[in-house]
Amino acid sequence: MITPILLCGGSGTRLWPLSRKSYPKQFVPLVGETTLFQASAQRLSGAEFAAPMVLTNSDFRFIVTEQLAGVGIDPGAILIEPAGRNTAPAVLAAALYLAQSDPEALMLVAPSDHVVPDDAAFRAAVAAGAEAANKGQIVTFGIKPTHAETGYGYLELISDPGDFSPRAIGLKRFVEKPDAATAEAMLASGNFLWNAGIFLFSVKTMLAAFAAHAADLVAPVEAAIAAGENDLGFFRLDPESWAALDDISIDYAVMEKADNLTVVPFAAGWSDLGGWDAVWRESQADANGVVASGNATAIDCRDSLLRSEDDSLAVVGIGLQDVIAVAMPDAVLVADASRAQDVKLAVAALKEKGAKQATEFPMDHRPWGWFESLVVGERFQVKRIHVHPGAALSLQSHHHRSEHWIVVEGTAKVTVDDEVKLVTENQSVYIPLGSVHRMENPGKLPMVLIEVQTGSYLGEDDIIRYEDVYARGQGAKG
Repeated sequence: MITPILLCGGSGTRLWPLSRKSYPKQFVPLVGETTLFQASAQRLSGAEFAAPMVLTNSDFRFIVTEQLAGVGIDPGAILIEPAGRNTAPAVLAAALYLAQSDPEALMLVAPSDHVVPDDAAFRAAVAAGAEAANKGQIVTFGIKPTHAETGYGYLELISDPGDFSPRAIGLKRFVEKPDAATAEAMLASGNFLWNAGIFLFSVKTMLAAFAAHAADLVAPVEAAIAAGENDLGFFRLDPESWAALDDISIDYAVMEKADNLTVVPFAAGWSDLGGWDAVWRESQADANGVVASGNATAIDCRDSLLRSEDDSLAVVGIGLQDVIAVAMPDAVLVADASRAQDVKLAVAALKEKGAKQATEFPMDHRPWGWFESLVVGERFQVKRIHVHPGAALSLQSHHHRSEHWIVVEGTAKVTVDDEVKLVTENQSVYIPLGSVHRMENPGKLPMVLIEVQTGSYLGEDDIIRYEDVYARGQGAKG
C-alpha cells in the first residue's frame, strides 16, 4: 500500500490576488468545484492508497482538516512544520515519521496544488512506478511538454518515451529551468520531460539516500521528531531542532546526486497552475479563447481571462486581447497575459508599500469558521462572522475594544462574564471593553452575525484567550 505525502505549505504569489500567503492557491477552487488540495487528496485515494500524510504549517492546520472532511477523507498524520525549510526537510520528516510504523512502506510525495485532469491515468502511472520503487528505485514522474516552458525544470531521459505508456525509464539528468532557446531545443528533441516534482520511493530507500547525499539534515530532523509534540490531531515538529535546518529542495539535496532514479512518463495532462496563464489554459475557453468566470462579462474580447471573486462586483471587459483581469473585494489585477509570471512583482511592490493586500486574504479562516471585514474606520470596524454548526470561539477578552453582535442567521449561544444566553436572528448583544466573552453555534446550521467593533485599537492580536477547544494559545491566530 502506498502512503500519499501531501506537501501543503506554499504561498502561490503568482496567482495573486486570489492566492495569498494567508490563504494560498491550494485551498482555492481555481479549476472546478473542489480546491486543488481536495482534488489532490481525492486523486491519491482508493484501495491502493493508505490515508494521506499532510505536511503544512500551523496557520493552515485547521483548513487542511476541514477541507479533507469536506470530501470525505480521513487523514493520517498531519505534521506541522514550525517554519518553511523547503521540500528536503519535509520529505525526510515524513520518511522518518512513517518509518516508526512501517519502514517498508512506499511513499508518494506530491505537491497539493497541481491539476491532473485524468485521475485514472495518473493512478496507472503510479502503479507502474511502484514496481520500480519496490526494487529500491527512486521514481519521478515526467510530464510530456506541450510547449517550450521556461518556468519548469526538465528531466532528460536515457531513451525515447515512445507512446508514453506507463513504465519506468532511466533518467540521464535533471535540467534547471531553461532559457527560451534551450526550451525550444529540448521540446524538439523529444527526450526531455517536465519535472513534476512528484516522487515515489520506499521509506528505507529514501532514508538511505539522505544518509548518502544529505547526511547533515538527518540529525536535526530526527531531533525535531523526537522532541515533537502531539497537539489535538496534529504532530508539531520541534521548533528549535527545525530551525537548525538548511532551506533546500529535495532535488538539490538528493535527486541530482542519486544514481538509482527512474522516470515514469505521463502524457494525460498536468499543470502546476504556476500563473494565471496556466489557469487560462486549464479552463474551458469559448470560441474566442475567453475564460469568463464568476460575475465577469466579456464583450468582443479574445484570448483573455476575466474573473470576479465577488458576486457583488461585476467585471466587464470590452475589446480586450491577451489580458488577465482578476477582481477580489479588496484588490484587482489587470495584466498582459505575456507578463503572467511577473505577478509576483506586484506582490513585492505591495509589500514594499506595507499594503495588507500583499499577503492577507480578505476572508480570514479560523477553525470555527471565518470572518471578513466589511467596513474599517479610524476607531471602528464592521465584520461578518460565520460560525460552523457546533463550533465555538475561544473564551476571550480585549484590552482596547468593545463589540456589538447582531445575529442575522441561526442562533448564537453567548457568554458575557457570568451571563450565558441564546441570541436569535434580529437580536443583539453588547460586549463591554474588558468583559470575558465567547460565542458558540449550538445549532445544526451555520450561524452568521454582524460584529461592530469600537475602540482605540482593533488589531486581531488584541485577544487574551482563557479557554479554547482548538488549543491555539495566545496571539492573533494562536
